[in-house]
Amino acid sequence: MIMAEHYIDNKTFYEAIKQHRANIKLAEADGKPKPIIPNYIGSCILMIANRLATKPNFINYSYKDEMISDGIENCIMYIDNFDPEKSTNPFAYFTQIIYFAFLRRIQKEKKHLYIKHQVFRNSAITDELYDIQDGDDFGNGPVNSMMDNEKMDDFVKAFELGLEKKRKPAQKVGIENFVEE
Repeated sequence: MIMAEHYIDNKTFYEAIKQHRANIKLAEADGKPKPIIPNYIGSCILMIANRLATKPNFINYSYKDEMISDGIENCIMYIDNFDPEKSTNPFAYFTQIIYFAFLRRIQKEKKHLYIKHQVFRNSAITDELYDIQDGDDFGNGPVNSMMDNEKMDDFVKAFELGLEKKRKPAQKVGIENFVEE
C-alpha cells in the first residue's frame, strides 16, 4: 500500500482547529464545559503519530505503541496552545509535539533498562548466572545471560556518560565569583 505524500490536508486541518477554538470560546462564554476534540482533528493527530513512528529513527523500538500513545496524549494536552493567529501550519506543530514525545519515551525506556540492568548486576543471583554453562531449554548451546552481553555493558557506559554530561557544576553567584577555595 503506497500512501500519498500529503496524507493530511493542512488547510482543512487548520480550518478544523480554528473551528474547534471558536467552539471552545463559545462554550466558555456560555459557561458550558469545553467541547470534545472533533473526530477529524483526532484522526489527523493519530495519522501523524503513526506515520512518524514509521520513520527510520523510530521504527525498531519494541515500545512503539507507547511512543504513539505518548505523542497523542501530548497533542491532546497542548491542542489549545496552537494559535491560528501565529501559525497556519498545525501539521508541523503537532508533528513537533509527537516527535519530542517519542524522544522522551525513548529516554524513559533507556532509563528503565539501565535501572533493570543495575538491579540485575547488583543482585545475589548474579554469581549463579555466571556459573550457568548448560544450554537453554531448546538446546541452543550456552545460555547468554544479560551480564555476558557486551552490548548491554556498552549501553550502561554510554548512559552513565550521558548522565555525567548533563550534570553541570553549579554556577557561582555574587561574591562567590571572587572568592577562591
